Amino acid sequence: MSIFKFEPIYKKRVWGGNQFSELFDPKIKKNEKFGESWNIVDRDEDQSICHLGHGEKSSIRKILEKRGFEIMGQKWEKGMRFPILIKWLDCRERLSLQVHPPAKLAEKLGSEPKTENWYVVRCSEDSGLFLGFNQRTSKNELQRALENSRAESLCHRIKSCPNDSVLVESGRIHAIDAGNLILEIQQNSDSTYRVYDWGRIGLDGRPRDLHVKESLESIKFNDIKPSSIKTSNEYGVTTIADCKHFRIRRLNLKKNSHYKIKDPSIECAILSPFLGKSFCGNQLLEPGISYISPYKSACKIASHEDCCMLITDRF
Repeated sequence: MSIFKFEPIYKKRVWGGNQFSELFDPKIKKNEKFGESWNIVDRDEDQSICHLGHGEKSSIRKILEKRGFEIMGQKWEKGMRFPILIKWLDCRERLSLQVHPPAKLAEKLGSEPKTENWYVVRCSEDSGLFLGFNQRTSKNELQRALENSRAESLCHRIKSCPNDSVLVESGRIHAIDAGNLILEIQQNSDSTYRVYDWGRIGLDGRPRDLHVKESLESIKFNDIKPSSIKTSNEYGVTTIADCKHFRIRRLNLKKNSHYKIKDPSIECAILSPFLGKSFCGNQLLEPGISYISPYKSACKIASHEDCCMLITDRF
């Protein structure tokens, strides 16, 4: 196959909304709080499913077991997991104030490091993002603020706007405020420490677990007033995130035009469309779905209308 299409896995969240049913899949119940769509995931508890044609389906892990070199290239070793997790987040309410453990601490804490990137696709007029601290803050100051339910006063909040991009590296205290629809690209990790949850009750009717001790060990306290990247609506391709774990580019393609993403035997790439419809060969690329273009194949996009997508590679 020249490109692999994966079925989203929708997950209920106490802070979720119903934009997935409005934008991507009308079969989803509108009265359910779906906060996350896991578009590509290779974890023991969650496996993305791909349609291989002729009615055949397979999990991403089984595909990699059989065709790992074809998809990932020469660096592939048998048993490796797919290294990237792609999510959509529908944040009707604000998420918890949280942190992901840095690599040096993750093993000690029995977890996994996670650097992620947020791309704001939609947002309400008063939505925002919490990123780092608004002033120099010590561990003791944050601990006292948590005990007095005033942690928000120490955090740096910026307004979110459509097409903003934010790289959230492990160790950064952060939260997504209400009203954001975000396309998140991250390391394949599900380790999140909740610092504070605004006194919220979970879907089971009880307060959600907090991980204050682990959070205080993981947070980088010298992370002061970080900002987002404002991306361009001009036609073409722009790099919006580049770190040791992945590179993300935004492609804006004009109606009835073409763009070559990669030649064969170069590297694996992930395509995440978020506006308009385009094609890779005979495969329709739909917003809200993610696709893997394997190492062995070329990838050329043809647009039938103005379209935008994120391209993830170098993982």
